[in-house]
Amino acid sequence: MVDDLVESAVMQMVERPWGITAFGAASVKAVPDLVRVRFKIVRMEQAPAAAFEAARAAVRAVRGALREHGIADAAVEGSRLDLKTATEYVDGSRKFVGYQCQAAFAVESGALDDVEPLLVDIVAAGANEIEGVDFDVIGKRELRAEARRKAVAAARAKAELYAEAAGVRIGAVLHVEDVDPEQPGASRYRSHAEAAATTAQDLAPGHIVVSAAVILGYAVARD
Repeated sequence: MVDDLVESAVMQMVERPWGITAFGAASVKAVPDLVRVRFKIVRMEQAPAAAFEAARAAVRAVRGALREHGIADAAVEGSRLDLKTATEYVDGSRKFVGYQCQAAFAVESGALDDVEPLLVDIVAAGANEIEGVDFDVIGKRELRAEARRKAVAAARAKAELYAEAAGVRIGAVLHVEDVDPEQPGASRYRSHAEAAATTAQDLAPGHIVVSAAVILGYAVARD
């Protein structure tokens, strides 16, 4: 009687006892061959015309610095000049301090050894907000495909292990579900540059890790 009650409780916990489900995840590591630099030019003056002129002068200087580093205009994404009123709180009230003009840029380059000199030169030319330096790989789609194949292999190996332990064999694939490794609740796999040793003279990119995960459902083979 007790065994029957335990079996009944277990069956209620299994919503769909149709086969074997397994989760598989895999990561592929690659040396980066691309760097993206995001920065802004911000100028503030007391008059709009002066703010525009100061920002334009800095934009010209920064574009010249980029060309000196062999970065073509096609590899530079630049926004139009943006103007807004700048204020600050003084003694509990908002006070006008000037007009702020800014332009945002995103630059791609394959010269990873030139990252530090590039940053030094664009700041010297007029960029005053560095928003990020991100390393990446050009062939990320191919790396993602490889990671997905490995994730499927990992899920299948896990399902076969469970089946062997249970004294059965896996049958046909009944369910394939792609899992975003970065979604809440999933394993914390990410595409990012891993930490690497750095020195004062070397901005080391480390490696790029491209990950994938999958859930596979198998029928139980009937001999």
